[in-house]
Amino acid sequence: MASEGSTYGDIHRYEPPRESTAAAVGIVLLTIIQVGLVGLFTYGMIAGWASGIGTTLTVRLIEANMFMGGVLTAIFIDLSFIMLLYRKEFLPDVMIVKKRRRKWEDLYIRQEDVDGTTMADGDKLAETFKRAVYPYYKK
Repeated sequence: MASEGSTYGDIHRYEPPRESTAAAVGIVLLTIIQVGLVGLFTYGMIAGWASGIGTTLTVRLIEANMFMGGVLTAIFIDLSFIMLLYRKEFLPDVMIVKKRRRKWEDLYIRQEDVDGTTMADGDKLAETFKRAVYPYYKK
């Protein structure tokens, strides 16, 4: 939780990134794999693997489509691991103090109307009941 003296926009906690060498090596290796997968996918699109050009059997076309879909899936999964490692190991952990709004502010209710109105008043209770039972009731 934010301390009492902090104001809106103050940095409450700042932890520098770890910047581990193992994560950097992992990102480099995953990037090399990523370039290879993108190259394979691009070559497959240019060669027409999934378009049916040069294939006579429907089974080969389905297998080619599944292969191209698998390569595209591998591309996005590899990219997600690169981003996960980068975010975890190379970005700082920062907590910024934000202004917490109360519910009545979100509902556009005035400060004096936060508690609502009571039905315990004798005259108001009868008036409220008459309006609920007979909607066309006039004062």
